[in-house]
Formats: sequence, structure tokens, C-alpha cells
Amino acid sequence: MATIEAICTSKKKGMVKRPVEQATFQVGFGILDDAHAGKWHRQVSLLAGESIDTVKEKLPTLKDGAFAENIITRGLLLSSVAVGDRLQIGTDIILEVTQIGKKCHNDGCVIKKATGDCIMPKEGIFTKVIQGGDARAGDSIALQD
Repeated sequence: MATIEAICTSKKKGMVKRPVEQATFQVGFGILDDAHAGKWHRQVSLLAGESIDTVKEKLPTLKDGAFAENIITRGLLLSSVAVGDRLQIGTDIILEVTQIGKKCHNDGCVIKKATGDCIMPKEGIFTKVIQGGDARAGDSIALQD
């Protein structure tokens, strides 16, 4: 079973996100109290923990939220997800994939400058909230059939 390894938020855009114990996902808005929430197509971002592990081989002190990701997954093959697919968190939350990848700001984030590469432009998954609810690390996450 795939799970959520961490949920991260920030108060302002451009800041590293920090792990939170619990998050409320609001339909058509995103995660309450997160700077990237709003009425747009990139309400919630996801990265695979397995991909982050690869970056940690070069930057072992990397913390959750360093890529400005909201959700870190474990055991879910995010590389097989396509725009329009839906992900279910727990029993209530449904996210719809709206975009895959995003160019780093200023020709490269701090991680790209330190390692020579960044996973967000290739592997970042962006979603909008279709059905809301509360989630926390350890909750299940799955691609809907």
C-alpha cells in the first residue's frame, strides 16, 4: 500500500515548506494555510519519496518540503501518473492531476545549483482538490481506477 510520508506547507511563496501533523484539503482551493493554495490548477504538489532519496545521496541534509512540495509519497509510482488522473488520499480526499513538472525559478533552485539537477521540473505532480477532507502522514494514497 502506498502512503503519504509527509505533508508540508508554508505561509509564503518562495519559502521552504515545513512538515505539518495534519492538513485540511479544501475543494477548489488546496491545503488550508498553504501559500500555494488558491483558485488555480496547482493547488497541491506531490513528489515521490524515492526520488527525493536519490537527491539526498548528494545532499544528505535535505529536509522534507525543500522542493516546495506539499505531499511526499512512498510506494506510489508517480512517474506513471498522467494529467487527468485522480489520486485518492484515505477515504475522503480526491486530487486531480493538472500538470506534470514545473520549471525552477531563476534558472534553477538552490537544489539544482548544489547538485546540478532538480527533480521538480521532471517529476513534480500538480493537482487540484476535487473532494476535500483531512490528511496526515501515514494515510494511504492511491491512483483511482
